[in-house]
Amino acid sequence: MELRNLITFINVAELGSFTKAAQQLDYSQSTVSFQIKQLEDELGCLLFERINHTITLTQRGRELVSYAHQVRALTDEFKETLEEEKECNGHIHFVTPDSVCDELISHSYIDFHNKYPAISIKFTTADTSVMFDMLDRNEADVIITLDSHSYNKDYIIAKEEPLSIHFVANAKSKFAEAKNLSIHDIINEPFILTEYGQGYRKVFDKELAKKSLEIMPILEIGRTDMITSLVAKGDMLSFLPDFVTKGMIESGDLCYLDICDMNVEIWKQLIYHKNKWMSKSLKVFLDYIKENEFSLR
Repeated sequence: MELRNLITFINVAELGSFTKAAQQLDYSQSTVSFQIKQLEDELGCLLFERINHTITLTQRGRELVSYAHQVRALTDEFKETLEEEKECNGHIHFVTPDSVCDELISHSYIDFHNKYPAISIKFTTADTSVMFDMLDRNEADVIITLDSHSYNKDYIIAKEEPLSIHFVANAKSKFAEAKNLSIHDIINEPFILTEYGQGYRKVFDKELAKKSLEIMPILEIGRTDMITSLVAKGDMLSFLPDFVTKGMIESGDLCYLDICDMNVEIWKQLIYHKNKWMSKSLKVFLDYIKENEFSLR
């Protein structure tokens, strides 16, 4: 059984397409089709059902996916032990929400690069559901989510922690000194929020819906640095994790509002797929994030 055929099989299974697998592997589509046919002939079973230009894994195909991942992982691990280079090298694709990406790049990238100059990183921002799709297709190596608590047997949670989150306003806001406010006291105020349906905004909207409430923001934007800047300068309100607002709270530009009847639970989770091979570069990267940057400022 040829390893390259197994690698091609993994890519077709993950991407759900012979064409996409060919593009990913820089093969022609006919080469991909030939390699899958070779594998099917060798194993004596059908691995994909092909109906109306769509492909679906058969039962035997689904069983082979796990074995193929193990073979690839063992092969890659063996190759790595043969390398004479002492310098840790590799490429990491890291997907996070906008606010986490900004924080990590501004506070950590230079330090990480200085320690591991041969490891390159691609930062991408995405919504939680897209992140998990990318893990499933092996398009992302590791993700950080800011959302409700997530658990799935297909994913490894490398680290997790609950996040504090507050309503915030200009420090001179009429609500700044008020105690025991209700969500009803502020529901009709002008709000600037992160984008609808994404991350903690989605969790927030669900909690509002439980109370038959809805906020129609005057502005929606993924850049939390812009949100905090605008709120600090005007009479708008927002709802943001404390690590985003902490600096402006301490400087006196923003204040937390004492809202007593909204309990929104947000978790920060560092996650990778259970079938992801743990290369030296990925292990180094995960250890760095867990040790240095998981507790955001």
